[in-house]
Amino acid sequence: MLVIQRPLGIGVFEFAVLAGLRALQLTRGCVSRTDGAHTVAVAAMLEVSSGMVKALPLAPLTQVVDDVDESTVAAPRLEDEPDK
Repeated sequence: MLVIQRPLGIGVFEFAVLAGLRALQLTRGCVSRTDGAHTVAVAAMLEVSSGMVKALPLAPLTQVVDDVDESTVAAPRLEDEPDK
């Protein structure tokens, strides 16, 4: 029986999401980085647990919001506003 241990720096939810996304890539034709005949789910978990696949760091939300050009953002319309 094969038991896959998640890395200490990755939470349970992050591990599951990352392995699920990698499994989706493998089902769409990406080549597995592991040796041996494993199912797609096991191969994805092995790749994540061994560090072959890592998540990209996210940009801080304040940085993303500050970079928005307000002139290109449309204001939400209310239902009772007449068409212009």
